[in-house]
Amino acid sequence: MSGAFFGFDAAGSLTSWNDDAADATGHQASALEGLTFADLFASDADSPTDLLAGTTELDLVTATGETHRATFEIHRLAGEGATVALIGTSGDERSDHRVRVLREMYDVVADRKRSFDEQVGALLALGRAELDVAYGTLSRIQGEDYVFEAIDADEGDDAIESGDVVPLSATNCEIAASTKQTLVLGDVARDAPEETERAGFKEWGISCYIGAPVFVDGSVYGTFCFYDTTPRNGQFSDWEVTLVDLMSRWVSYELQRERANERLERQNERLERFASIVSHDLRNPLNVADGSMELAQESGDLDQLDRARSALDRMNALIDDLLTLARAGNDIGETETVDLAALCRESWGDLSTIEGDLVVETERTFQADRTRTRQLLENLFRNALEHGGTDTTVTVGDLPVGFYVADDGVGIDEENRDLVFERGYSTNTHGTGYGLDIVAEIVEAHGWDVALTESEGGGARFEITGVQFD
Repeated sequence: MSGAFFGFDAAGSLTSWNDDAADATGHQASALEGLTFADLFASDADSPTDLLAGTTELDLVTATGETHRATFEIHRLAGEGATVALIGTSGDERSDHRVRVLREMYDVVADRKRSFDEQVGALLALGRAELDVAYGTLSRIQGEDYVFEAIDADEGDDAIESGDVVPLSATNCEIAASTKQTLVLGDVARDAPEETERAGFKEWGISCYIGAPVFVDGSVYGTFCFYDTTPRNGQFSDWEVTLVDLMSRWVSYELQRERANERLERQNERLERFASIVSHDLRNPLNVADGSMELAQESGDLDQLDRARSALDRMNALIDDLLTLARAGNDIGETETVDLAALCRESWGDLSTIEGDLVVETERTFQADRTRTRQLLENLFRNALEHGGTDTTVTVGDLPVGFYVADDGVGIDEENRDLVFERGYSTNTHGTGYGLDIVAEIVEAHGWDVALTESEGGGARFEITGVQFD
């Protein structure tokens, strides 16, 4: 049936009902068993059999003890030797309310004058009001961390603020993320007593929760959830679950669209940059080689051929670096466990023609594209050795959220540190200037960050952060 349906026997005991009836009362469907007409309706009638057939208004008593006036149709049936009264509602008032909520949600998501953050904030406020809970949040999961990105709460409530980071294991969102399904807990202690050991329940008092996973590129990005420190007598209704699902799906879509736009912008920038490189950086040595061979042909001076060969060697080096650069910025697909210490020694071995010392002070592993991470290390090592000389020592060590590659060479002047990652920048006359550009592209493709500072020995220190270690 459409709307809430209640069936009572002649004694007034509830004998049948539908999901809408449970939604209307706020009870779990199983909790309705054993209730009576008097439990569910505030009425002068002692029994449903006292009600006149037809349409009437009754005060429905919810699980929280509140009353809700609604219109019901009263029908009488005879069955199994007893008179049974069936009470149903068209649910028009509730349907109108839900339409208004959905309309308001549509107005929020269709308003392109609002930023994404403003739209998320409005959805959280709308959802919190509809669900009648204290908190609504959009959060991002980073490894073992749970980062609050957007929060809606009562004014003056600063228990949680945007940017706060807590352990993922403390939250119910870990369940929604791991199962990739909406988690519904009207009362954590009642519905999932095994979860009461989480810090979210024991320390923060989160007693009811509803949250849906947010997906980007097919993986769980985080959660869109609502919660309160007061448990519900009943359960979140199907309508409330649907509303949270709809909101989380829109957030997933927008984050996916935003990421796709960023990816397209990067690709366009890369194409423009490569067009500039081909037209400028490769043309210069090509012109030198062409001119030198022409002079050699006209004059018979074979020294000009050495100059041409040198130009061609530079072109080969440029092409190698450009091909690496083109691949470096591609999106990271499947990753694997990378042993940082082993990869450092492997990368160092490929530089056997250059003398120097490598010190590895890490035993960490992390998930990454192994080939591109190796290219990153090789370029940082080569940069240190080419600028520092044969007696340079390169050290790789741990940072709280990453690792560093440092040398004891001549270092880079502070005023030039912002330039080193730019295309073609090099203080080495034999360098192509793309080594650190490749590093920056690989770092960005992994979602990491790179910064240049001074090492303890006065040389350069490159810090790679944002790495999630195993």
